[in-house]
Amino acid sequence: MEKLRNTIVRFMQKKLFIIILFIVATLHSFAANDALSAWRAGEKVTYKEVVDYGIDKCFMATAIPDKVFARMKGKTYKKNCTVRRADLRYVRVLHYNLRGEICIGELVCDKGISGDLVDIFRKLFNAKYPIERMVLIDNYGADDKCSMEANNTSCFNYRFVAGSKVLSNHSRGRAVDINPLYNPCVAKRRNGTVSVDPEKGRRYADRSKSFSYKIEKGDLCYRLFIEHGFMWGGNWRSKKDYQHFEKK
Repeated sequence: MEKLRNTIVRFMQKKLFIIILFIVATLHSFAANDALSAWRAGEKVTYKEVVDYGIDKCFMATAIPDKVFARMKGKTYKKNCTVRRADLRYVRVLHYNLRGEICIGELVCDKGISGDLVDIFRKLFNAKYPIERMVLIDNYGADDKCSMEANNTSCFNYRFVAGSKVLSNHSRGRAVDINPLYNPCVAKRRNGTVSVDPEKGRRYADRSKSFSYKIEKGDLCYRLFIEHGFMWGGNWRSKKDYQHFEKK
């Protein structure tokens, strides 16, 4: 009888130990999730924080959360927007800036390219490819010019192509602008002058020069987007939109 009682006690002690381990692991998981939810796009995190949470979980595409959609309504998601919310995805990634700091990035895109973007930005992160900023353009009142001048990488914005009544591919969430201040859109006018958008990026219109955040044909950013079926605005004939990658 005594032997049976001792066996039962040891069994219960082992069971209790397993339960305690499970509770500790669960609390650690909750703490990590709380940490992630506290990270806001544009903020910086340490590599240790990322590893503790899990790098793979920092690159994801989800349906647009209510809080995110509330930021978009009336800005990038205008009253006359014909794109369904269900056809868009909210993408969260990590990216390095030029100082080697890890930043939280976010953008909204068409669901059909969300997997492409998660893979592309993960590989850019692994290579420490510098992206200065990646927050929703809604932070700039959906003003494309302000976002570009801030060198903000962005995607979805329901708007027309500048100076036209044609919807931009950004309206469908199928165009991405990378480091736009340093990779402006350059076009030659009929009178021989050159327009640069954003104007503050005019010094970067001369692509023979070397400078930070520059996208060039054949570099890693270019290769990854092309491999995923995107077209680069830097290859266009009528104008050169060096920041722009789109997928039909």
